[in-house]
Amino acid sequence: MKKIVSAIALSTMLSTSAVASAADTLAWDKTFAQSDKVIHQKVSFYNRLGINLVADMYIPRNLDMSKKHPAIIVGHPFGGVKEQSSGLYAQTMAERGFVTLAWDASYNGESGGEPRSITSPEAFVEDFSAAVDFIGTRSFVDRNRIGVIGICGSGGFALSAAAVDPRMKAIVTISMYDMGRDRRQGLGDTMIKEDRIKALEDIAQQRYVEFEGGQKRYVIGTPEEITAESPAVAREFYDYYRTPRGHHPRSTTAMSLTSNPALMNFFPFSQIEAISPRPILFIAGEKANSRYFSEDAYKLAAEPKELYIVSDALHVDLYDRTKFIPFDKITSFFTHNLK
Repeated sequence: MKKIVSAIALSTMLSTSAVASAADTLAWDKTFAQSDKVIHQKVSFYNRLGINLVADMYIPRNLDMSKKHPAIIVGHPFGGVKEQSSGLYAQTMAERGFVTLAWDASYNGESGGEPRSITSPEAFVEDFSAAVDFIGTRSFVDRNRIGVIGICGSGGFALSAAAVDPRMKAIVTISMYDMGRDRRQGLGDTMIKEDRIKALEDIAQQRYVEFEGGQKRYVIGTPEEITAESPAVAREFYDYYRTPRGHHPRSTTAMSLTSNPALMNFFPFSQIEAISPRPILFIAGEKANSRYFSEDAYKLAAEPKELYIVSDALHVDLYDRTKFIPFDKITSFFTHNLK
């Protein structure tokens, strides 16, 4: 059993050596190598809905704990966990001088919430504000200099959160997915009206099944197996979630079928202009199937904003392939905007 350090206990650690001592007791369970330049600390805190969120905090090893520093919170891809890409981003940005936090979304991973493996856009958006609550109350963090990174589906949740939480001073999205549009219209807007009606009718019947004690049904985001006939998008996600490259046992990519209507009602860009004058940096792969989500969000956002396209990169390349991830660009963005 890994030790969970509470927010109250962590706030009493006023020196780097104290934090390092606690961190040394933790086993490393990430899909990326541990950095000797960073102190890793497991923490937990509650969101507004009373759900306990479990997170990893990364602190630069040479940080002067007597001073206040900028921080970045990082949300993981839809169906992922903090031990994967969001942890990689958090650790890397900590290597570059920021205090960072990556957490498991409500109802998923090590975080609380029942039933398990469900989608709640309200909860997922609230998780971002709860992460700000936590990181902004650390004695060594300047609560007026908190940035946000949202990867894949978390890009949409991050934008929705930032529109109503002015504490998020600068926002970066990576390979952003608009999960609401994806469920309403399908990837590439391929779902026709009749398909959507049929899907909602099936889900409505499934609610009766589950209410009467029947078996739950789940949408598996990444197939367990692929064949020669599998589409390219399935192969791309399989190569991350189902292989040693990115597989983690708590990331099944499964979400309850009855969660889909909640996503269909989710419009993360409805207030995106309200984020201004806080800056947004949209990062997407040149060859990503999701590129249009970032392009459309960029058009709707108010200044200051920037769309940065990574040459030759696919959607999942930006999860973990550091030859594609523009960490220098991200670092420059936050250094400039979290002064």
